[in-house]
Amino acid sequence: MCGIVGYIGKNEASPILIKGLQKLEYRGYDSAGIAVYNNGINVVKTKGRLVDLDEKVKSLGGVSGTMGIGHTRWATHGAPSDINSHPHTSMSGKITVVHNGIIENYLQLKADLEKEGYKFVSETDTEVVAHLFDFYYDGDMVDTLIKVIDKIRGSYALAVMCTEKPDEIVAVRKDSPMLIGLGDGENYIASDIPAVLEYTKDYYLLNDNEIVVLKRDGVTVLDMDKNEIKKDIYNVTWDISSAEKGGYDYFMLKEIMEQPKAIKDTIHPRIADGEIKLDDVKYTDDDIKNIGRIHIIACGSAYHAGIVGKYVIEDLARIPVEVDLASEFRYRNPILNKNDVCLIISQSGETADTLAALREAKRQGVRILSIVNVVGSSIARESDDVLYTWAGPEIAVATTKGYSTQVALMYLIGLKFGQVRGFVSDEKAKAMVSELDKIPEYIEKLLTLDKEIEGMAKEHASSENVFIIGRGIDYAASLEGSLKIKEISYIHSEAYAAGELKHGTISLIEEGTLVIAVATQDNLYEKLVSNVKEVKARGAYVIAIAKEGNTEIGEVADKVIYIPNTDDKLTASLSAIPMQLFAYHVAVERGCDIDKPRNLAKSVTVE
Repeated sequence: MCGIVGYIGKNEASPILIKGLQKLEYRGYDSAGIAVYNNGINVVKTKGRLVDLDEKVKSLGGVSGTMGIGHTRWATHGAPSDINSHPHTSMSGKITVVHNGIIENYLQLKADLEKEGYKFVSETDTEVVAHLFDFYYDGDMVDTLIKVIDKIRGSYALAVMCTEKPDEIVAVRKDSPMLIGLGDGENYIASDIPAVLEYTKDYYLLNDNEIVVLKRDGVTVLDMDKNEIKKDIYNVTWDISSAEKGGYDYFMLKEIMEQPKAIKDTIHPRIADGEIKLDDVKYTDDDIKNIGRIHIIACGSAYHAGIVGKYVIEDLARIPVEVDLASEFRYRNPILNKNDVCLIISQSGETADTLAALREAKRQGVRILSIVNVVGSSIARESDDVLYTWAGPEIAVATTKGYSTQVALMYLIGLKFGQVRGFVSDEKAKAMVSELDKIPEYIEKLLTLDKEIEGMAKEHASSENVFIIGRGIDYAASLEGSLKIKEISYIHSEAYAAGELKHGTISLIEEGTLVIAVATQDNLYEKLVSNVKEVKARGAYVIAIAKEGNTEIGEVADKVIYIPNTDDKLTASLSAIPMQLFAYHVAVERGCDIDKPRNLAKSVTVE
C-alpha cells in the first residue's frame, strides 16, 4: 500500500522524486524518503508527510544526482519512524531498496542473514531484501535480483540501486502494482500513473515476476530466464489537470462534484438507441441464460456497490447472487459451479485480497467478469471480461465517484441480463434506461444542496455515534454512507437494516443520538417511517433521505433531504450524494485530514 517512484535521466532526480511521491501520498503517508546516486548513494528519509521530507532535503541544500528512487510509506512492519522509513540500505552501503508489499518469510531470512554477520537496524521486512541482495550480489544486478526473488515469499514491487551501477536501476513486481514511464533520454518507475504523468503519457504495465532494467537510453523487460519481453506501450488518455485539485480545498470534494460527469462517461457509451451494449464483454445470450449463480467479490466501498448489485440483479435478472468480502472468500472454501460467474469489483484493479479471490475462482474454472477503473490493472488483465468505470483518476482515499460508477454498472448488468433472460420487457428496459440517463442530472440537482447539508453537518460534528438505517437497497446505501462517516471523520458509525433495530440495536439509541434514515423504497416506505417513529420515541435526532413527494416522513423526522423521484432500483446513486457531503463537511468541521485519513491508504495491496 506504499508508493514507489524512480527516475534515471538527464535532470536532477530529487525534485522529480519528491513531486512524484506527492502524487502517490494517498498510498501511504506516515513516512517518506529518497535515495539519489552521485558518487555514491545519498539517502534522506523521515517520519511524517512529504512536506517533512521536502523540508529536510532543502535543509541539506538539496540532494544532487540524476538517478534515484523514492518511497512514501503506509506502515506494516514497524511503527512509523525515521529508521523504519524507506529506502533501506545494506550494511555495506552498496545496495539501496524501496519496496511496496510484504515479505512473508522475512523472519527466517533475517535469522539466516544474522548468522552471516548482517546487522539489522529497523523493524521492517524490507531491510531483509537490502541485505539479501548484498549477500548474493555478484556484479550483475539482474542475476542477483533473480536469486533474491527465488528466496523471498510474499508480495512486492521492488526497485534497487547499487553504488557500482551509476547508470542502472533494476525493478520487479509480484502482486503489487508497478508501471514503467517512458521518456526521451529518461525513464521512470511508479506505483501509479499520476506520479509520472507530468513527464510522460507513455508507459509499460508489468506482469508478475517481470524484471526491468532501467537506463537513461532505454528500458529492458526480462522474464525469470533473462529472455527479453516485448511490451505493449499504453498511453494515458486523461490530462494531468484531472489529478489536480482544480481550486477545491480537497480532492474528495472535487471528486464528489465530478460524479455527474463520471457516471455519464460510464453509462452513455454503453447505451445505443435505448439498448445496452456491454463493450467487448463476450457473453452470448446463451451464456447469460445459463448462468447458475453470480458471486460478487469486493472490499470496502466496492463491496457495498456489490450489495446494491445483488438487489438489482436478483430483481431484474432473477439470478441468485452472493456477495463476498474478498478477504473472506478464499478461506471459506467457496462452492463454485461451472456455470457460475465471479463478478470482481475494484477501483484500482490491484486490491490484494480481491486479486487473490479472482485467482482462486479461476483455479476452479469459473468465468471472471471484472469492474475496475484502471485500464490494464492486474485484475483487468487476469479477467475473462472487463467493464471499465470511466471515473478518471480518484485521489482521495475515501472513494466517491469510483463507488458511484460501480453502482451505475450494476444497473446496466442487471438490465442487460434481465432482458436477455426474459424478465425485463423491452418497454420496461426502455423506461429504466431513460431514467438511468437522467441520473447525472439528478445528481447535479442534489449537489446544489451542499450548503444546506454543510449546515446540518456543523450541528452534528460533535456526535459520538451515528446510526444509518434503511431497508432493501436503502440498507445497501446505508452501509456506504456509514463507511464514509467512519473513515474520514473518525466518528463511530454503524449501518443497520431498519427491521433489525428491535432485535438489539435500538438499545443503543438515547437522547440526542443521530440517526440518518434512508427511505427511498416505495414498497418499504411505510415500514421505514415506523422505524423512524421507534427511534424518535427513544430520543433520537433523525435526518431522513426520501423521494420528492413523500412528505409524510417530514412529520416524524427532524430534517429531510429530498432526492428526485426515480425508479426504486436507481436510488442508491442518489441517496449516496447527501451522505457523502454530510460526511465530508462533518470531517472538515472536526479538522480531519479529508484526503488522507489516519491509518488508511487508497489502494490496499497487502492482505
